[in-house]
Amino acid sequence: MSNKKVVETYIDGFRATDHTKILSCLTDDVVWDMPGFFHHEGKEAFDKEIENPNADGNPNITIARLVEEDNIVVAEGAVTAKLKEGKLLDAVFCDVFHFRNGKISKLTTYLMFNKQPEQ
Repeated sequence: MSNKKVVETYIDGFRATDHTKILSCLTDDVVWDMPGFFHHEGKEAFDKEIENPNADGNPNITIARLVEEDNIVVAEGAVTAKLKEGKLLDAVFCDVFHFRNGKISKLTTYLMFNKQPEQ
């Protein structure tokens, strides 16, 4: 499976909140950084971050662009999600995926809110 296809599978997993699908795309020692928000190491830590406890249903994720070079895939896109109490998460992202042996070994997520969710 190509690295881009792995990213597409990973994103499909997030669309369905399918932990098994997402985790199958990752190395055991995966690192996930979201500057300003968190740094996680390993599948167990990653798994805990898959679902937002404030979410009400699955997110709507669209990919505008996937660019691959060597063992790196960059995904640019947008995410919206209904939050509890009727709030809406509306953001754009750029994910940088590093691959090792056909699996995601490191992910850096850059996220910017189009509109900050109401508190």
